[in-house]
Amino acid sequence: MGVGADLLCGQIVSRETFERLEIFASLLKKWNDSINLVSHSSLDDLWIRHIADSIQVFDLSGPFHRWVDVGSGGGLPGAIIAILAMEANPTAEISLIESDKRKSVFLRTVARETGASFTVLTERIEQAEPQNSDVMSARAVADLTTLLQFSHRHLKQDGLALFSKGVSWKKEVDVARQEWDMDVEAVPSLTLPGAVILKIKGISRV
Repeated sequence: MGVGADLLCGQIVSRETFERLEIFASLLKKWNDSINLVSHSSLDDLWIRHIADSIQVFDLSGPFHRWVDVGSGGGLPGAIIAILAMEANPTAEISLIESDKRKSVFLRTVARETGASFTVLTERIEQAEPQNSDVMSARAVADLTTLLQFSHRHLKQDGLALFSKGVSWKKEVDVARQEWDMDVEAVPSLTLPGAVILKIKGISRV
């Protein structure tokens, strides 16, 4: 697994999990030309920019039973979460919400080819049945204020939100605080300088 382990920025996964991640990476590259799952410029850095980043999200979650990933697109981080949970949390219930039918087909293909257990909901985030999740994740979906509205629908009252954000994250937090109270911890990204993963709890309207 040597090279792969290096590509994961030192994050350790089992050989079986790494093999499933390789299947995911192969599928994403195969499908990307036709349905634009990730930017073409980031494909060369797929393992660092996308997969290792998703592993960091999983590592920040703590114990959970239900996880919802919204706007899942190319399965980042949702499908990666499900692959990691196969060994780390095999009884977890994981749902991916993606309104695009073609991307939903891709996600179901990932589930079938990797053996990962997750449900794909082909619906708009704001219209999907409330998921009552312990953890909610999102990546490159919407601004923080909008994401907090989604979390109000899909996250348990004491749940944890994990949102990957770029270098302008502080401005997004300041804007969101005009409408939402929350406890925020910004964890520096292991894969992209200046980016963070926001750990948010105690979400309530102002």
